[in-house]
Amino acid sequence: MTHYLVVSAIAGEAKYVPEGIPVVLTGVGKTAAAVATAKALAARDTTDLVVLNIGTTGALRDGLSGLYLPSEVVNHDINAEAVRAIGLDPQESLKIEGGDGTVLASGDVFVTDPAVRERLAERAQLVDMEGYGVAFACREYGVPVRLVKHVSDTADEAAMDWPALVDASAKVLGDWVRAQVGEDLGLAR
Repeated sequence: MTHYLVVSAIAGEAKYVPEGIPVVLTGVGKTAAAVATAKALAARDTTDLVVLNIGTTGALRDGLSGLYLPSEVVNHDINAEAVRAIGLDPQESLKIEGGDGTVLASGDVFVTDPAVRERLAERAQLVDMEGYGVAFACREYGVPVRLVKHVSDTADEAAMDWPALVDASAKVLGDWVRAQVGEDLGLAR
């Protein structure tokens, strides 16, 4: 039987996850997300475990809204070309099984600058601050991960309203978790 672990940056994003599903809160940023996820995985039996990284995301392109399950997550604030130039693999892109074809740019930058948004939009549709860290830790432990992101803002100056927007996204994310895994766990709808 499949077991689930929900990983989210803050409590507000996981507020509506159904009872009975364990939740790990990582804090903000890739490093915090990777460390918290690795600690959680090290502390449990990962047989038949699937990690669900739920959270808000900024839309890098106009017209994007709703829920997405990215198929790729890119570490956008690493100098990948320089790392490759010295003969190392920066591993800046991770493929995610079962996604919807979207690309998530993940980095330790809260995107509000239109120039940064435009540059990131050349490679991705969405942006967050934890997805890459969670996916990297899961890959290292051999645990499947699904990134589940709800657009909360347009990754520009409107992103400064993010604290007021989290609850609406959290409701959609909680409904998704209930619909997708609730039946597996015998949760009432």
